[in-house]
Amino acid sequence: MELLQLQYFLAVARLEHVTEAARSLHVTQSSLSKTIQRLEEDLGVPLFDRIGRRLRLNEFGSKFLRRAERALFELEQGRQEIIDLSRPEHDTIELAVTNASTLPNILREFRKKHPQIQFHVQMLTTQEMITLLHRGEVDFCLSSPPIQGDDIECQIVFIDPILVAVPMGHRLADRSSVSLNELKDEWFVGVKKGYLTRDLVDSVCKEAGFAPKYVYEGNEPARLSALVEAGIGIAFIPSTARNSREHIQYLQVEDHELVREIALLRHRSRYISRAALEFRDVVVEYFGSLSKQTV
Repeated sequence: MELLQLQYFLAVARLEHVTEAARSLHVTQSSLSKTIQRLEEDLGVPLFDRIGRRLRLNEFGSKFLRRAERALFELEQGRQEIIDLSRPEHDTIELAVTNASTLPNILREFRKKHPQIQFHVQMLTTQEMITLLHRGEVDFCLSSPPIQGDDIECQIVFIDPILVAVPMGHRLADRSSVSLNELKDEWFVGVKKGYLTRDLVDSVCKEAGFAPKYVYEGNEPARLSALVEAGIGIAFIPSTARNSREHIQYLQVEDHELVREIALLRHRSRYISRAALEFRDVVVEYFGSLSKQTV
């Protein structure tokens, strides 16, 4: 059994399509098919059910996939450890985030201390992040909501209040706080259902006896401030996502606990490089300073 066979097998198992897997591996389809065939011959069983051009893992393939992923995971951790020991200045930190509002400030602080360290950042859905975490393919994730799992280390780094953003000139603009009941007749701009903040807000408003009326629903949280400033509607915006726009007033919610938890996540078995450990320290220090500001 060859390492190349395992790598090709993982690509086909994840994509379930020979043509797409060959494209991702930058090899010919015939070469990929022959490599998978040799692996099946070595094992003495078929690993896939062939359905037209698509392949589906059968019972043998599903069992073998877990072992193959674990084997390649350990080899990759060994490679990372050797790189860290021999060339620490060339390290790259693999990151994934569900929301990027705090990331620029964190990366800026880290870059001041370690200008030679590179980053690769992916903006992912929660489910995509869970997949990468279980595979051990990222050093850290910044996630809201937190994610629990036997192989996932979850550290809550910040309790983020969700504020009400209103434009200057609004009837509430001279206030510092507001009760949810006062918002029942307002029009809102927000993200679509499925985003943590949207689902959390809708749930808490339901407890308060009303459903927010949305005049705009999108998939770009950063756009909400501009819409509020333009007077299109008011918005629920996490404190870490507010900006310095002069024409928006941010109000605290008085009568309900409306917060989101931000967590730093990692795979328990993934090798932690010195750069990654220092990055974790910067993240904890950054959110610690934010916590002091919100007290």
